[in-house]
Amino acid sequence: MKILKLLLISISLSLSLHADHHEGPNGHHHAKAAPLRHVVMFKFKDTATKEQVVAIEKAFGELPKEIKTITGYEWGTNVSKENKNEGFTHCFVVTFKDQKGLDVYVPHAAHQAFVKLLLPSLDKVLVLDFFAK
Repeated sequence: MKILKLLLISISLSLSLHADHHEGPNGHHHAKAAPLRHVVMFKFKDTATKEQVVAIEKAFGELPKEIKTITGYEWGTNVSKENKNEGFTHCFVVTFKDQKGLDVYVPHAAHQAFVKLLLPSLDKVLVLDFFAK
């Protein structure tokens, strides 16, 4: 569990370094509203085939094209040499402008279709939402 906390802290730090402030019309820097990060990790069933996992990866990657409240999307597979991932192999970070964006995403038909594709192959999921600092 400690490695998951470290991973999430690392993701948070790297994503929040992109832009915390913007310059206003008079040249002063103003804090931007903090984006909402939706972090999702998957542990697949031992019976999940490579083809099923690839189909899930591709389907998740299509969601930003279908759900307009998604402002950022990144994903990758575990490369840690510490062997503390507890079977979680995939991490997806979906960014929204605010909570309202996530509230649109969760019940959206495209997301629900993705969940329907995912569930037969999924052993465990870990979801953490946070406002970037």
